[in-house]
Amino acid sequence: MNRTIASPSAASFSRGSQPASLGKDNLLRIFELTLGPSALILSLWGLAFYFEAEVHSAYVILSILVFALTFPGQARLQASLFSGFVSIALSWLWVAGLLLIIGFASGNIHQFSKSVIYTWLWLAPLSEFGACLLLRAVAPVLLKLQGPLQRAIIVGMNEQGLALACRITDASYARIELVGFVDDRQTARQASPVTHKVLGTQEQLLGLVRSERIQIIYLSLPMASQPRILHILDELKDTTASIYFVPDMFVTDLIQAHPDSVCGMPVISVCETPFKGADGVFKRLSDIVLSVLILILITPLLILIALAVKIGSPGPIIFKQRRCGLDGQEIIIYKFRSMTVTEDGENIEQATPNDARITRLGALLRRTSCDELPQFINVLQGRMSIVGPRPHAVAHNELYRKLIKGYMVRHKVKPGITGWAQVNGYRGETRTLDKMQSRIDFDLDYLRNWSVRLDLYIIYKTIGLVIKDQMAY
Repeated sequence: MNRTIASPSAASFSRGSQPASLGKDNLLRIFELTLGPSALILSLWGLAFYFEAEVHSAYVILSILVFALTFPGQARLQASLFSGFVSIALSWLWVAGLLLIIGFASGNIHQFSKSVIYTWLWLAPLSEFGACLLLRAVAPVLLKLQGPLQRAIIVGMNEQGLALACRITDASYARIELVGFVDDRQTARQASPVTHKVLGTQEQLLGLVRSERIQIIYLSLPMASQPRILHILDELKDTTASIYFVPDMFVTDLIQAHPDSVCGMPVISVCETPFKGADGVFKRLSDIVLSVLILILITPLLILIALAVKIGSPGPIIFKQRRCGLDGQEIIIYKFRSMTVTEDGENIEQATPNDARITRLGALLRRTSCDELPQFINVLQGRMSIVGPRPHAVAHNELYRKLIKGYMVRHKVKPGITGWAQVNGYRGETRTLDKMQSRIDFDLDYLRNWSVRLDLYIIYKTIGLVIKDQMAY
């Protein structure tokens, strides 16, 4: 049973309402959002420079107004060329008509060259259509840049499940590979089309998710199956797969729940990472910028600590350990060695107060968290983030995933150098299962309520802990 998160909750530092992600992790959708407005503005600037040899302030103000009226751009990539052109033409008629009315009513229309305005009225929609054609041409390349397709299964071979399967199969630019269905009914197995393979029963679901390396699960089950759905959700907490409902129903204990669509089919997110689309891009960029600045500032300190570790006791300066990162995959993290041993086996004993394995310098490094400083290199490598759930050793992961429900959900995001649990008193050793449960509760609270403001608050609190906290051994 989940424990109540102590005050303050992560929700109190986050946004009141989460806006829909800009692209549901699809780079093409992000381009679609900005492509149309950018084409309109660039065509205006090009004409201004061609006819007047400069882009003066009136054109800049007009560009801002155009962007405000047209952003975000419409999704036309999946539409036919004809319907896409008609959509662009109708949209431009509305925008251009509104701009002309405002220009004549305010008298500001006379600040612009007639040659620029008259040419722009017909060139703008053509440039937007040309940009759409260009996006279609480079779409396969952009898809490849995003890595391999995400493997998905649908639980429930019913009407809405089959409709979703058809949408995914027919979608040209979906980043989803439909592996097959999971269904208990023998009739569904016999009647299933060749393209929609039935992989097994619902009792086999957890094993199938692991063996088939499934990353997305769509639950297409009727509302009357609520007890069965809750049982399935309980089992799937031991995976890192993203889970969506195809039917419209209410469940509790959701992670980043929001309405979504897959190839035009409405679904409901049940368990999802907060770092999708633009939020993911922003999170990664902020990690890179901050870690570079921090590494530049602390380079002299890193050199001094490295020398002190080398002189203080025999052994390597940097301790490399296998930890569990994003999606539960193994990563290698770096720390300054603070012990006389470098354990990384099947059984790892957590450090305790007055632990004989900790060196004299190591005790100081651990108390001030200076042993964690090399992990800013891990952030640059993309293995970690500055803020996120702390990574646990692989041996600890295998132990606690069996004891704590929802334990693996914390791996929906990259592990962090600091986290929500750490600034709420769960830094360092977790001697009991109860303490580890509380740490996981805070990690999941972070996933539910992530915001930029929450990350900044955690960083601020961490700075105070580095100075005052004495709980890490």
